[in-house]
Amino acid sequence: MPITYVEEGKTVQIQKITGKDKLRSHLANMGFVEKGNITVIQRVAGNMILEVKGTRVAIDEALANRIMV
Repeated sequence: MPITYVEEGKTVQIQKITGKDKLRSHLANMGFVEKGNITVIQRVAGNMILEVKGTRVAIDEALANRIMV
């Protein structure tokens, strides 16, 4: 399921990143890699604040839907 369905405060493991190579590479550069853990910090106006590798990252809903947990 996409990370957008995970409740705030939950930590989950990334199972897969969908999309074209350029998009997957962009997300990997931000720390979103398969088998990596991410925590949902907050949802703000359809966007999400996630913690990955000790850093908080804000992404829009379209990108978040590409991250499968």
